Amino acid sequence: MSERFNAAAVKAVFLDVDGTLRDTDDHYASLFERALRPLAGATRAPRLARRMVMRLEKPGNDALGLLDALGLDGPVGRLMEAIARRRPPRPVEPHLIAGVPAAVAALAARYPLAVITVRGASATQAFLQASGLAEHIPLVVHGLSTRRTKPSAEPVLHACAHYGLPAAECVMVGDTTVDILAAKRAGAQAIGVLSGFGEEDELRQAGADLILPSVAELPAALGL
Repeated sequence: MSERFNAAAVKAVFLDVDGTLRDTDDHYASLFERALRPLAGATRAPRLARRMVMRLEKPGNDALGLLDALGLDGPVGRLMEAIARRRPPRPVEPHLIAGVPAAVAALAARYPLAVITVRGASATQAFLQASGLAEHIPLVVHGLSTRRTKPSAEPVLHACAHYGLPAAECVMVGDTTVDILAAKRAGAQAIGVLSGFGEEDELRQAGADLILPSVAELPAALGL
């Protein structure tokens, strides 16, 4: 375990959704693979699909950072949420990462939990209900909960204030650099997980205090 991570200081745990609770990158990779298979063949398609998903991660994070810097994340978020609300309801497939339900249940028995995501409210609530995680996670900080979203510190500070805790007593867990940056800018600890879009080197460079394979290992890292 990293010497930088202080498990004893943690009194609340905040979790990202895509790539952290939800196996989003594998889901997207499977969609790309189906599209590429007629062109690239059954052997090459999976490798190409995975490469495409991983290469899309950095531009996506850069776009979030640019929107935040320009103060446009709120307007863009409101637009996306309005579009989502106009769509007819459809079944949600949780695509949970292996071990997440048991890990979240164990964490909820010891810590206040929150989800902090750039997703809109509708999509986040639909995922939590479909996955069965809603009963364990009472606080959702979505893309419109604060004036600015990740990588700004505002969403993390919002969750800290909700629970009446200083940021130093909270930990943000996520799979991308925007999660790590939001935590560190708020003064919270940050744990990177390798179950999603981010790679270990970039998560460490962003300031992660600890790197884990997935949220499934989080209870053990916190001494539960």
